[in-house]
Amino acid sequence: MADEAEIRHAKGTGWRFVYQTLHDEILSLALEPGALLDETTLAERFGMSRSPIREALIRLSGDDLVVTLSNRSTIVAPIDVLSFPKYVEALDLAQRMNTRLAAELRSEADLKAIAARQKEFEAAVKSGNHLLMSEANKQFHMAIATAGRNPYLAAFYERLLNQGRRMLHLHFDYIERSNDSYLLTDEHTEMLEAIRARDVERADALAHAHTRQFRDNFIEFMKENYSQNFSFVGK
Repeated sequence: MADEAEIRHAKGTGWRFVYQTLHDEILSLALEPGALLDETTLAERFGMSRSPIREALIRLSGDDLVVTLSNRSTIVAPIDVLSFPKYVEALDLAQRMNTRLAAELRSEADLKAIAARQKEFEAAVKSGNHLLMSEANKQFHMAIATAGRNPYLAAFYERLLNQGRRMLHLHFDYIERSNDSYLLTDEHTEMLEAIRARDVERADALAHAHTRQFRDNFIEFMKENYSQNFSFVGK
């Protein structure tokens, strides 16, 4: 019985390890959008059967990080730049609503949690590790959403933050190359102070500006790296 339990634990650990490894490689763009994820090749890479590989891919699909094509092959989900304006529109609304609510409803415990997440984000920025930065950024904004006391808006916001993490890496890259990395931490600090002061309108304005900066930097990155005439409908 003990051996069977150990086998079950090993199998569970197997797919989780594959999932987390591929998850991080996709978010960090080490695995590029559109890259083929062949089960046999992955099984050889991780030294395990195809079953845990398949389970990991199913869970990554649930995160919208991989897609299965009509021929049943699996690829890293493309970044749909044509839908970017609609994505930013939704992100802006979610970010502003959650931040407004946080400024109105936050407790002292919420402020401590948001401040702690901001410290973690600052440390991640200093490390220069984009994967750590995107995770810390998400946790900072989710601490704000928690302070807003609306689980439906928070869940919607979290999904949008997850969907945008690969684009956020490009945003980080652009800011670092333009020597404006101080903006990453300064904007968060200003948002925290507006929430602390219960200044709902300023919190709203800062959240909106935060989204605009992300939008503008992503567009500039695409222009510089992919086309001199790159444009978005609805910009």
